[in-house]
Amino acid sequence: MAQAKPVLVPDVSQRNIEIAYSFTGAELLLFGAILYPGGKLPQGEKPTEIVVVVKGPTQSIRVREKEKVAGIWVNASQLRYQSAPSFYAIASSHPVKGLVDARTRAIYELGLDSLQLSPSSNADSSVQRRFSNGLVDLKRRAGLYYEAPGAVEITDGVLYRARLVIPARVPVGRFTAETFLIRDGRVLAAAVRDIDIRKSGFERFVARAADRASIRYGLTAVALSVLLGWTAGWVARRI
Repeated sequence: MAQAKPVLVPDVSQRNIEIAYSFTGAELLLFGAILYPGGKLPQGEKPTEIVVVVKGPTQSIRVREKEKVAGIWVNASQLRYQSAPSFYAIASSHPVKGLVDARTRAIYELGLDSLQLSPSSNADSSVQRRFSNGLVDLKRRAGLYYEAPGAVEITDGVLYRARLVIPARVPVGRFTAETFLIRDGRVLAAAVRDIDIRKSGFERFVARAADRASIRYGLTAVALSVLLGWTAGWVARRI
């Protein structure tokens, strides 16, 4: 009979994160337990490792490459991606490249160099690689893509925890926190928890109005701009 595999029981400190005007970011605690068959740690085997990946909703994004022409920077070539994650953070007990091979990293998208970004054009591999590196670099500098090797702590081979930072510029939507249990180069188990990040208060009202009644929202915004401009001019003439 095949040997029974361990089971992951993960959780997160916040299932719902609300973004208000004063939101400066949040720290997300991901924790859980590893349940071994029979309730005992395996003897004489390599220790298990944990990798946690937090992803934001996918989005379509266009990456443009700038080129200097006659002393002026202009948009040159461009490449559109159909499904790039809006946020990506990975934490692991050890550097991922030392835990699994390149094929396994590509299958589970473990690491920024293993993301499946789905370009919509048939550009050659060198062009796709150049634009993919540019996209990852832009997201990394914005704090929306990052890696945290060694950020997962495992206690007694059973309990684990990791802390990941959610930046202030994080997009809203349904996020996933996926935990992988790895031993001897193989993924033994995986489990997912959902996280909802949404706007609250006045920001939520504005976002919903812009999404559900875009024409009325646009007309109202223009009317308010005209009114505020006229009011500012009237006050200036009275001073």
